[in-house]
Amino acid sequence: MCQTAVLMRGLVPPNVERLVPYSPGKPVEELERELGITGAVKLASNENPWGPSPAAIEAMRAAAAGVHRYPDAAAWELRRALAAHHGVSMDELVVGNGSNELIDLVCRTYAGPGDHAVIGAPSFVCYALGLTAADVPFDEVPLREHLAWDLPAMAARVNAATRIVFVANPNNPTGAHVGGAELEAFLRSVPEHVLVVLDEAYVEFADAADYVSALALRETRERLIVLRTFSKAYGLAACRVGYAIGRPEVVEYLNRTRAPFNVSAIAQAAARAALADPAHVAAYVEKNRAERARVVAALGGLGLRVAPSQANFVLVDYARDNRAVYDALLRMGVIVRPMPAPIATWLRVTIGRPEENDRFLAATRELVSR
Repeated sequence: MCQTAVLMRGLVPPNVERLVPYSPGKPVEELERELGITGAVKLASNENPWGPSPAAIEAMRAAAAGVHRYPDAAAWELRRALAAHHGVSMDELVVGNGSNELIDLVCRTYAGPGDHAVIGAPSFVCYALGLTAADVPFDEVPLREHLAWDLPAMAARVNAATRIVFVANPNNPTGAHVGGAELEAFLRSVPEHVLVVLDEAYVEFADAADYVSALALRETRERLIVLRTFSKAYGLAACRVGYAIGRPEVVEYLNRTRAPFNVSAIAQAAARAALADPAHVAAYVEKNRAERARVVAALGGLGLRVAPSQANFVLVDYARDNRAVYDALLRMGVIVRPMPAPIATWLRVTIGRPEENDRFLAATRELVSR
């Protein structure tokens, strides 16, 4: 053991020692700098490749003039707009620095070391990170064939100490969704003492006939929080704006633990303008739908397995070590996202613009032909 490790022993509690920092998708600039590549494409972080509404960009420019003032800590105007958009009251809403902050707040607010949580695996890595940081013990319930939710198995893992259950619908990184009937049955089956958190970061892309947002099922239980974000369909990933919807008595506790001024004035202005331009979002969703179908068909034609997706990405099984595939694609100027075990032969690929998708497909054809 090195001297530094010895000196640092005992500096942090065991749960912090266990944390592994989140690893984001490699930036294009970093790849081009490392390998001398130009014109690389990034299909690793499920971003909107078309960008936000022009109205949002103008709103950010206008808001920049006021950056010498703190933002509205209560995000009053944004919450008012969101309340009207969803048909809820303002006191049922809390805004976060991306839905990531809200996930962290949920873990710190509603559970502690003596409690328990349930998550699916594989799913969004930040659930495990947030629970570990809050020192909350949790069980990871395997997805069916590592791809599709097994809600009955998750419900069966709930016990008297369980305080939180996380479900992403559609799921990241698999793209799988839970139908409305199954989701409603799950929400009714989970004991009343448990807070169920439905993460709907990709809700705008879901077009399955049986998909139902948890917002339509809020009467099934009092302890329910629905998470949404402006990072995906609205194209505001860099602004970091997310929000939670729940009963006032549930949401109010998040306001006790969140940091003051947690969402910038520029981000709030951008989110309000983006919300007021649904046509821009609808146009992107339709482009994604068409390109997703084209990419899936092309990959299938190459003999690759693609998981059914209700999001703006696809999960592709290359049936070999995905790190080798990932590295090979990097050298061809295409950044995707390799997956850890138990799906270590799969890579997640964001649906980009047609020319970006063409480059990815051309690179994949070259790899498959080797």
